Amino acid sequence: MSFQTYAELWRIPDVRRILVLGLFLRIPMPASSVIVTLHVVGPLDRSYAEAGLVSTVLAIAMAISAPWLGRLLDRLGLRRTLLLPLAILPIAWSIAPWVGYLPLIALIAVAGLFTVPSWSIVRQVVLRSVQPGQRTAALSADAIMTEMAFMVGPVIGVLSASYLGTSWALLVTQWLGIAAAVVLWLLNPSITEGEPTVPSDAAPSDLSVPARRFALPSWVSPGVVLLLAGTFTASLILIAEDLGTVAAMRDFDRTTLLGLVMAIWALGSLVGALVYGALNRHPSAAVMLVLLGATTVLTAFAWGPISFAALLLLSGFFCAPTLTAALEAITSRVPSTVRGEVMGWHGSAITLGSAVGAPTAGFAIDLVGWQGGFILGGGLGLLIAAAIWLTVRRMSKPSAEASPTPGEKFAA
Repeated sequence: MSFQTYAELWRIPDVRRILVLGLFLRIPMPASSVIVTLHVVGPLDRSYAEAGLVSTVLAIAMAISAPWLGRLLDRLGLRRTLLLPLAILPIAWSIAPWVGYLPLIALIAVAGLFTVPSWSIVRQVVLRSVQPGQRTAALSADAIMTEMAFMVGPVIGVLSASYLGTSWALLVTQWLGIAAAVVLWLLNPSITEGEPTVPSDAAPSDLSVPARRFALPSWVSPGVVLLLAGTFTASLILIAEDLGTVAAMRDFDRTTLLGLVMAIWALGSLVGALVYGALNRHPSAAVMLVLLGATTVLTAFAWGPISFAALLLLSGFFCAPTLTAALEAITSRVPSTVRGEVMGWHGSAITLGSAVGAPTAGFAIDLVGWQGGFILGGGLGLLIAAAIWLTVRRMSKPSAEASPTPGEKFAA
């Protein structure tokens, strides 16, 4: 294990700049999530269920936007792709804080469809800037910055809503994100080793005509599909833990400690990402998914708030490393010219995992108590990890004379 790799990464100017800028690009998302919920149940006088519907609409819109904006990144480059979000987001977020509930849903859906693909951009710049041996540490550094954004964002959201009101808070936080996107456009860092795959003067209409209809993209392989399934499952586990934590602290009658417990969980994830990136040999995504699922189930056996926080800290240790391991394995299996699209699908897998996991975990909590969220999430993680393992074994059975399959490479 060596933490020197992080110091070496920080000395690379492009990596240093994009990690800091990525932090400012991502903070508005968790901040706005809190503000929108407070806005819907406060000034708009709607229920928490209706506030949850807004979050679901945003999640679906972002899941749709991530792959196609990632594909535009691959084909058109960073600056031309960012012109769409920079044209639409200022209008949508300038109007959304001042309208009623239904127009708010429509505007948030539009904003979600044109969200700046910050995850794809940051990770592509990082991967382009480092040596092959630094890839895992670089993605772990990005995961650390992401954890920081999701630790700081809700605090900023609550404070800004308290002092400015929800409407002005939503406007200011989103415009700060737009300002960060403008800085990104001005810096225009290179996102791949090569140039975009179409001429810079190609008309947008030329991109909408595929060479073959109904053909899968060339980067699709069993190994990549399995890794995306693992990413979806990891996200489902995390949202189940999130909801289960809220329910547990209410059951323990310690709701005042909820923020502290959530911070402990995030701290565990941050430390896990730091350690995982410093390892000389990295466990596979399947192994990390098993560890995440097992420690999630273990958390259901907590008998009080202290034991719960300790077990949640342990489970958090495997959160960011699981997603990092899957992302590193995915990007190593596809050409750099399609990384934007593939990372978009990775982001969609995370978003859809949350969208599916939230109502599923909620049902389990209503049925058996707070433990139900952890048992369901962790149990599904273990089941899907087992299914991935069995699929890989079946894919690995061709004769020895045959060339290695993507599944064999995944198993290795």
